[in-house]
Amino acid sequence: MKTKQQKITESLVLDFLDAASVVERRLDGALSYTRGISFSEFRLLRTLALGNASGTSRVDLAHAVGLTPSAVTRALKPMEKLGYVQTVSNERDARQSLAQLTDGGRVLLKDAEGVFHDTFLSSPLNELNNAEVEAFQARLEELRRQ
Repeated sequence: MKTKQQKITESLVLDFLDAASVVERRLDGALSYTRGISFSEFRLLRTLALGNASGTSRVDLAHAVGLTPSAVTRALKPMEKLGYVQTVSNERDARQSLAQLTDGGRVLLKDAEGVFHDTFLSSPLNELNNAEVEAFQARLEELRRQ
């Protein structure tokens, strides 16, 4: 039998996931409307920009953004055709190819980061003070480590 605290915690987790879904849909809509990319593609571009200059493997990208390696491959293909991403092949093992951000990808990412920022200007999260933000970030980090 569940305790009252377990029920409250389960309800909190479901509310949190619902809120995260709303935020993701809002970002997805804003990015796709203004820059023609999805929120997942934005996260991939951002991860590539923060990654190794020689490139990032699809497995590492998948781990960083919460997708499968095959989903990353499917997402990168159109971005590669549009010149935002390039693939550096490994001669021995095609699974070990690396993805890199191109100059065009950097320009797109910079524009998309502006859209990302503007989308959050009206967010209730902007009303949190520094201590509340730090506490929230600490709790999120605890969830990531579990």
